[in-house]
Amino acid sequence: MSLEDLEFKNDLDILFKAILELQTIEECYKFFEDITTINELKAISQRIQVARMLRDKKIYIEIAEKTGASTATISRVNKCLNYGKGGYNIILDRIYPNK
Repeated sequence: MSLEDLEFKNDLDILFKAILELQTIEECYKFFEDITTINELKAISQRIQVARMLRDKKIYIEIAEKTGASTATISRVNKCLNYGKGGYNIILDRIYPNK
């Protein structure tokens, strides 16, 4: 099952449209602090760092030490990098275009 198959897809569309309207990092801080908890934001940002390190061919133990992510989280991100929809790669290619 993918997000596109969920019954609340219309709600997700509104959320994603809202995110696309954000224009600055300051606006992102304000919006995400209002709609998420600090722990949720930390978990999401941690996964992006894990994905970057996995693409840089770092080993699990090094990733865990540097990010604080569990091996289960690292494994899940690795699975998404290799078999997912390509979302991590889209973002990583745009943030770090020379890698």
